[in-house]
Amino acid sequence: MATPRETTVENEASMMGTSLHSGSKVRLTIKPAVAGSGYHFRRMDLADQPVIPAFLEKVKQVERATTLAEGSVKVSTVEHLLSALRGLEIDNAMIELDANEPPIGDGSAAPFLELLAKAGRKELEAPRSVFQIKEPVWVTAPDGGYMAALPHEGFKVSCTNANNTAYHTQFLSIEVGAHNYAKEIGRARTFVFYDEVEHLLGKGLIKGGSLENAIVIRGESIMSKEPLRYPDEFVRHKILDVIGDLALFPVPIRGHILAAKTSHGLNLLFAKALLKAYRAYQSSLMPVENIPVGERAMDTNDVMKILPHRYPFLMVDRILRFEGETKAVGLKTVTINEPYFQGHFPGHPIMPGVLQIESIAQVASILLLRNTENAGKLGYFMSVDRAKFRKPVMPGDVLIIQVELTKSRGKIGKATGQCLVNGEVVSEAELMFAIMDR
Repeated sequence: MATPRETTVENEASMMGTSLHSGSKVRLTIKPAVAGSGYHFRRMDLADQPVIPAFLEKVKQVERATTLAEGSVKVSTVEHLLSALRGLEIDNAMIELDANEPPIGDGSAAPFLELLAKAGRKELEAPRSVFQIKEPVWVTAPDGGYMAALPHEGFKVSCTNANNTAYHTQFLSIEVGAHNYAKEIGRARTFVFYDEVEHLLGKGLIKGGSLENAIVIRGESIMSKEPLRYPDEFVRHKILDVIGDLALFPVPIRGHILAAKTSHGLNLLFAKALLKAYRAYQSSLMPVENIPVGERAMDTNDVMKILPHRYPFLMVDRILRFEGETKAVGLKTVTINEPYFQGHFPGHPIMPGVLQIESIAQVASILLLRNTENAGKLGYFMSVDRAKFRKPVMPGDVLIIQVELTKSRGKIGKATGQCLVNGEVVSEAELMFAIMDR
């Protein structure tokens, strides 16, 4: 069987609509992205067009929707779009929008499925990494809700939707993949209970809500613009949200998810528990040379276990993958919140070239320092040769850092590296450095 590869959208595609909570008109455009970058949101309506990566650690709010933030910049209600992307097994995308929420459409993922059908799906060269559940992982909530993951070869969700009214309790167990997501899950609409509406409006939420984009439940009755699309539409939408929130996990999950009385808060609590198990799984994969390609990604916390650098001088957000012993690919999201933009051409902010070289050096250091014999040591610059800066790097860019060790003998290492934005080389250099004790 051929190794599954990462994917992105093939073409740029756009849609217009109204956001749910702010009620703002919004234009959303989806664009291709490079392998390993995941999903990123770019706020086109703000100065410098800042980018927010759809990473678990960027979640800031979970009330009635999932909100991501990078500094003071936010994007809310991302779960339906992320659900469509993960449901269709599209791994990487740049999402541009000119408001703080994607359009709500009809309250389901259907409008995004139409958008992604226009954009198409393209296979990339990189193999797709997954997290195969080996041992049970579970969390519980004070209201009796719970989520668990059990070993399973595919991706299966068994979900119970229940509430304190005792009406409309539903259960569904379904294997989900690109072959059936659109038909079985993607068209299920969001719903709200009638007695919650006034409270939500009082908090400044659901300003764009109507029977056009939500089902309202009042006791045994259902208020809707159209008949239910499925007899068990409520639990199917809960599964849609589960898939969307778990799209914030670094890689697709292979396992059987059990869930009852879910919420965005519970979904994200569960995702964090899975992340803890994932890190433990990665740590157990030693020695390094036996770790399969694509299963050796590092998040920020993992990077900081190897490098001594800390904010604001940590120039690598995560390592996307290692290729053998000599190559690595890292990622750095460049945001307007970087402190150097306060003084480096404030009216026309550009990432200093020397910091791009530093990002190459940090990825190269990780390549050497991750080996057992170099654990706890430091990498020191000795020289930089053939440095070239081809294009400016602006706030909102996603820097992909590709490094190859060309020599490693004793305490001396040599490496070549490139920084890329949207697949184009923006800087490159050859480095020499020494490995020394702290």
